[in-house]
Amino acid sequence: MDYNSIFSQSLKNISDEGRYRVFMDIERIKGDFPNAIWHNEGEEKNIIVWCSNDYLGMGQHPDVISAMEVALKKVGAGSGGTRNISGTNHYHVLLESELADLHAKEAGLLFTSGYISNEASISTLAKLLPGCIIFSDELNHASMIKGVLGAGCEKKIFKHNDVKHLERLLSEADSEVPKIILFESVYSMDGDFSPIEEFCDLADKYQCLTYMDEVHAVGMYGPRGGGVAEKRGLMDRVDIIEGTLGKAFGLMGGYITGTKNIIDCVRSFASGFIFTTSLSPVITAGALASVRHLKNSNVEREAHQERAATLKQKLHDANLPVMPSDSHIVPVLVGDAVLCKQASDILLNDFGIYVQPINYPTVPRATERLRFTPNPLHTNEMMDHLVEALTHVWQKLDIDRYSSAA
Repeated sequence: MDYNSIFSQSLKNISDEGRYRVFMDIERIKGDFPNAIWHNEGEEKNIIVWCSNDYLGMGQHPDVISAMEVALKKVGAGSGGTRNISGTNHYHVLLESELADLHAKEAGLLFTSGYISNEASISTLAKLLPGCIIFSDELNHASMIKGVLGAGCEKKIFKHNDVKHLERLLSEADSEVPKIILFESVYSMDGDFSPIEEFCDLADKYQCLTYMDEVHAVGMYGPRGGGVAEKRGLMDRVDIIEGTLGKAFGLMGGYITGTKNIIDCVRSFASGFIFTTSLSPVITAGALASVRHLKNSNVEREAHQERAATLKQKLHDANLPVMPSDSHIVPVLVGDAVLCKQASDILLNDFGIYVQPINYPTVPRATERLRFTPNPLHTNEMMDHLVEALTHVWQKLDIDRYSSAA
């Protein structure tokens, strides 16, 4: 058996389709975000990052960096173990309390990533509910899908944000069995919002639990950064709110919030939590500072919304195919995987603009795109440079005929 040839062919297949992913070796410059240095084959090049999930630049915030420096000197680098075996640091306890308060819930639980928090929590909760049926939006994140598969229970997939389709599926299900509705508040590839209130109305009507992923909204929306549910006054209607520390809060890690019993069940039964070394207290201290800052400051959120709106308008004025989006996500349609990668390469090599191509399976085929995430530190000059570069690339690659067809 020639194992190596099998692996080589698999890699060739995705490369031929334009889906082979190349890691960018970049070095963020402290205090000068979104500027960075690109390390490429022994050479260095100054670039501007346009695809970071550090939406508000909090990974560079002085309060966050200072808190991490203090924690490093106070407790050292690592956590020392799993949460159950010496790995619960006081910073973990403080942050979980802060996150529970952020979402107006009884308790919170930290994970090493948002992916793990979804996978572990969804699979665990569904397994604990006898005969549970999961109702999941068709565009839910891979981590949520993984959690559904791990649960091993019956699942129903409803059309994206389609309240009527969801109700039809709920009405057909056994009224006596437990049910969970899974959805996100902001879908990161299209930048659209979910109908949270309508989903909660259905949950009340059909006696379901609601599980909402707010990873692309925490820190970004609401008067204290509690997310879309806080902005709409709906946090009390969502049973489990999941979030991340790796996007607007600028660090890493994931979490869930909910009732004490729900959180305690996940803590007690989820393998993805029990058998994982806990987050470094240094990272936890930084996240704690970030959450506390954004609870009390709207400056970053307001600036960010203005920057996103400005970039959308500039792209629209230049007749570039910016996709409709009510959120801070700014996707520009290409419609072909190979061209999407070529466009990304030209922007990087010729213009010092780094934006990652988004291809299948992250998005459906023929909807390949460049996904821009402007932050409060992107200037008008940077935006004008980006629009000029995109216009050049579109003409050079004749992308319009693909994006129009898509």
